[in-house]
Amino acid sequence: MTHTARAYIGLGANLGDAQATLRAVLHELAATPGILACRSSSLYRSAPVDAAGPDFINAVAAIDTTLAPLALLDALQALETRHGRERPYKNAPRTLDLDLLLYGATAMDTPRLCLPHPRMHQRAFVLAPLGELAPELVLPQGPLQALLAQLADQPIERLPG
Repeated sequence: MTHTARAYIGLGANLGDAQATLRAVLHELAATPGILACRSSSLYRSAPVDAAGPDFINAVAAIDTTLAPLALLDALQALETRHGRERPYKNAPRTLDLDLLLYGATAMDTPRLCLPHPRMHQRAFVLAPLGELAPELVLPQGPLQALLAQLADQPIERLPG
């Protein structure tokens, strides 16, 4: 029997029509071979963290997948490339950023992938949409809602729709 895992993916964009890009990518994710189900949070607007440029549009997707973590990462990076993602420098503005946040209870630390995502607990733009999908989630650093409460200084706005 094929193993299925619940994974959470952070989506962000701040170049071009970021809202349209994220909506398109959510449909593409749902159609990706090995992804059996895909639910999305609302879209959120937030200022860049440790970067310059326009505000980001962010969301989190909850997926059920039969893809192993690195195969899923490959699929996410292929989607980024298809949407014109370039990496000219660290934290550059981007057409699309997809981060594998959690993959079941998997913990790994390799040059390509760290799970759980090592900085998600410091980012309201990840925790707010993640909390919409999984409010009872407990991260290695503590309960998601308690971690989010510590980030009240990071402005984030849930977009209508």
